[in-house]
Amino acid sequence: MAKKMSSLIIIFNILLLLTTQTHAHNVTRLLANHPSFSSFSHFLTQTHLADEINRRRTITVCAVDNAAMSALTSKGYTISTLKNILSLHVLLDYFGTKKLHQIRDGSALAATLFQATGAAPGTSGFVNITDLRGGKVGFGPDGGDLSSFFVKSIEEVPYNISIIQISRVLPSETAAAPTPAPSEMNLTGIMSAHGCKVFAETLLTNPGASKTYQESLEGGMTVFCPGDDAMKGFLPKYKNLTAPKKEAFLDFLAVPTYYSMAMLKSNNGPMNTLATDGANKFELTVQNDGEKVTLKTRINTVKIVDTLIDEQPLAIYATDKVLLPKELFKASAVEAPAPAPAPEDGDVADSPKAAKGKAKGKKKKAAPSPDNDPFGDSDSPAEGPDGEADDATADDAGAVRIIGGAKAGLVVSLLCLFASSWLL
Repeated sequence: MAKKMSSLIIIFNILLLLTTQTHAHNVTRLLANHPSFSSFSHFLTQTHLADEINRRRTITVCAVDNAAMSALTSKGYTISTLKNILSLHVLLDYFGTKKLHQIRDGSALAATLFQATGAAPGTSGFVNITDLRGGKVGFGPDGGDLSSFFVKSIEEVPYNISIIQISRVLPSETAAAPTPAPSEMNLTGIMSAHGCKVFAETLLTNPGASKTYQESLEGGMTVFCPGDDAMKGFLPKYKNLTAPKKEAFLDFLAVPTYYSMAMLKSNNGPMNTLATDGANKFELTVQNDGEKVTLKTRINTVKIVDTLIDEQPLAIYATDKVLLPKELFKASAVEAPAPAPAPEDGDVADSPKAAKGKAKGKKKKAAPSPDNDPFGDSDSPAEGPDGEADDATADDAGAVRIIGGAKAGLVVSLLCLFASSWLL
């Protein structure tokens, strides 16, 4: 009987481990308990670095106090430059107090978020951590002086997140270099250099859409450009659109708000686009599954496959396919109550030019009406859809999750069955 009870205890301990709830870390909440770091926490939010920190599983934040932040902000850096400087203080590894004093060979080179952006040439985005004599631990950019020192541990969630205080801001001419103003950013140049050249050339040939993109940049914008192969295959259909529809289509692939990747992963739901104007909804839906982010309309679904640039106020992401708005294309084979032959490709009838306007806020998702065609073109050719997108979107990613999912459930069921057999 004692052996059975012992086995039962082991089984229930395993069940407990499998159903343990884990809490994702939140760097600003952890820093909220330490008012002397309120300025540092504020700028993590302003630069959207907090979102990036929160989505990573293993991270170390080298924080500086309000006095050090005051000295930094007094230099008049733009928010983009401040983001680069602070991203150098986010290490992509876990360094708690114990590990800092037990560094193998006395020194370690840690990658940072600044290095991960691709904006840091060579190894300038790495930080050298050295265990010095007398218990001191020094920090400095790779190749630079160890001019900042470990002060204390602020918060530690072992092997997930460590927030430590260092004595001063890490000096880096590379991170502090001026970043181009939004008006100076070459949108099409960035696209062309990173696999979206066909889309960039298409945008350049449309003066109306090009102007809308440039005017929207100052206030923040996110672009979802199809990769070259996808855009090449779509060009024949694009050329069949009327001039107003071409402009609306290009505007549809941009959102009038800056969204970092971390923000996209926590913003499931419909979004307005540059083409949104009153009854002309032109919405897309963002839905994520773990690390994957998908964009949906009633016509098709595409995946984000690359980040071309993610520097406030601009983010450009490459997609594996061309996202099609339901206002311009009809998924006849999907939405019709009975199968019908697809119409022959042909010229699309002329229609009045749609008014453009920058969306000022997110709208509620429109009812899935297949007849909602603001361009009055009910006979648009079917565009080979992947299928109608599900109306339901994934729940927002919360702070609590259950480990294991379906696999854990299977293991739990098997253990319960074993326990029942053992006790009988």
